[in-house]
Amino acid sequence: MFDNLSDRLNAIFKKLKGHGKLTEKNIEEGLKEVRMALLEADVHYKVVKQFIVDIKERALGQEVMASLTPGQQVIKIVNDQLTALMGGANVDLNLSGPVPVSVMLVGLQGSGKTTTAGKLAVLMRKRGRKPYLVPADVYRPAAIDQLIKLGEQLTIPVFPSSVDMDPVQICQEAKAAAHRNGCDVLLLDTAGRLHVDDELMAEVCRIKDTVIPSDILLVADAMTGQDAVNIAKSFNDALDIGGVVLTKMDGDARGGAAISIKSITDKPIKFIGVGEKLGQLEPFHPDRMASRILGMGDVLTMIEKAQEVVDEKKAAELEKKLRKSEFTLEDFRDQMLQIRKMGSFSDLIKMIPGMGSMKQMKNLEVDEKELVKIEAIINSMTPQERRQHTIIKGSRRKRIAKGSGTSVQDINKLLKSYTQIQKMLKQINKSGMRGLGRGMLPF
Repeated sequence: MFDNLSDRLNAIFKKLKGHGKLTEKNIEEGLKEVRMALLEADVHYKVVKQFIVDIKERALGQEVMASLTPGQQVIKIVNDQLTALMGGANVDLNLSGPVPVSVMLVGLQGSGKTTTAGKLAVLMRKRGRKPYLVPADVYRPAAIDQLIKLGEQLTIPVFPSSVDMDPVQICQEAKAAAHRNGCDVLLLDTAGRLHVDDELMAEVCRIKDTVIPSDILLVADAMTGQDAVNIAKSFNDALDIGGVVLTKMDGDARGGAAISIKSITDKPIKFIGVGEKLGQLEPFHPDRMASRILGMGDVLTMIEKAQEVVDEKKAAELEKKLRKSEFTLEDFRDQMLQIRKMGSFSDLIKMIPGMGSMKQMKNLEVDEKELVKIEAIINSMTPQERRQHTIIKGSRRKRIAKGSGTSVQDINKLLKSYTQIQKMLKQINKSGMRGLGRGMLPF
């Protein structure tokens, strides 16, 4: 989402660092370009204006002018201000109050409320909670059906709503049903409209006054840019929302909504949707997002993703194998599957400091189909072949190619890559394993 803004800012900072010693003139020229980059990224003009004023005040002080590395100091100031602009720190879901607590999801039709309800249910379950899904959109039967299907898919209970019920009645009865089912968090999927109107606001206000939710989350589509900011302001004025969930953050929108919302509404972004899968909802960390925007990576998020998918026992076993250079094709496949669970390779690369801004990484697209092909090839091998790749000669390669629906050339390519990794591991073992992260491959 922030690729264009990141490219523009990195080019500006490179120019500033090239000056060696900064003057008021070249700082002002740089900030003028930063201002244009933010406006082009669809950041609210009032937010941009104050942002530039705050940076200028610090950039022209002793902190930068007396520094031996003034260009780096300016980047640090921009990073600090960008972090503050987006809220400063992560704000979690408010689940205080008597059990079962209610979390109300509001927003316009098409913003992704129903899918977000499913994603939040997954997140709550990971945290040891027992969620209960409540379809309260009686105007769109498909929304009720969608949430029921999500519940079945996730094996999470769903309140049996129907279109002839009143939304307030649904939420009241669902609270009692959740209590009977031993659930401690109600996720209320309320109705939306194509635009903000009095009827919509009156209904969600009635639900709020009756249920008294512990948190109200506005689900807004990041692709709508400044419209998302205006929608957030309207809902906040009517409901005093607790925070925002920005969906479709994996899209190609310019990102202005993520930077502007906190300043305009004084309400934090609590979560971001980073993909269509039900596990792709992340807590929003302003400092990490600022770091990503400025091309500095996001190691903490990467570590958290790894911790979610890495089996500690298997990681310890793999570490022993790596130390003895006994890394098999089966291990290769298992590691590839674990890394794929963390997200797309191109997104993971951007989380590594410095990698996102490297020219050769800019247009790097890892074809997920190729990874599926590799998995199919290894699965078509016998257990002995996976453990002892040197026995895979001509006839075996033909059989594996036929069994995996690939070609002999594909088999050759995989085996070549695998032997290169083996050589690299042997070199690492000779020089010590200090540089190798536990359980994760060094590639």
